[in-house]
Amino acid sequence: MFSGPERLELPEGGGPLVIGVAGGSGSGKTTISSAIVEQIGRDHVALVEHDSYYREYGSLPFEERAKINFDHPDSLETELLIRHLRALIAGDPIEKPVYDFTTHSRSTQTVNVDPKPTIVVDGILVFVEQELRDLMDLKIYVDTDADLRILRRLQRDIEERNRTLDSVIGQYLSTVRPMHLQFVEPSKRYADIIIPEGYNRQAVATVMGMVRRYLEQR
Repeated sequence: MFSGPERLELPEGGGPLVIGVAGGSGSGKTTISSAIVEQIGRDHVALVEHDSYYREYGSLPFEERAKINFDHPDSLETELLIRHLRALIAGDPIEKPVYDFTTHSRSTQTVNVDPKPTIVVDGILVFVEQELRDLMDLKIYVDTDADLRILRRLQRDIEERNRTLDSVIGQYLSTVRPMHLQFVEPSKRYADIIIPEGYNRQAVATVMGMVRRYLEQR
């Protein structure tokens, strides 16, 4: 089962509905975010990933970049994400950064994101900063056991980010797990809805019912 409200409070002024989706690395939050986008329709949702806002470390040698604690809130330019989210809420487009995880650096390219009736903000640390939380109308935390999360992270980082098994395990033990316990897990208390074990059809159906009712009233 999952926990959450039966009704969704509407944003004042008929503005866009902002949904935050958080959870540990490999929890399945991206799957939940993608399900929301697909079911509402891409023409009606702006997706903004916190991962796109890692700070620019391109001036450092690759060996130094690889040592950065990317699981600490300070590694992310959350202040830029907040400005971008405020712009989308106000009806203005943004240029979302593009981050290259194979080189640990931000690309010179950006992605144009237009304002939409629904905005989904996805990331492991999106509930940590109060200023960012306060912009969200609905906060969803995906709560998945650690053994499943590490297996998913291993598969993703090896297949998609050209990492070695030893490097993924080393990063998990040195930064991912400690930062999860220090920042990610405690942020669960701010969630309106907690979804267990990644993708949960009942939970997603409930969320989608809330979102659809809001959009119909809007």
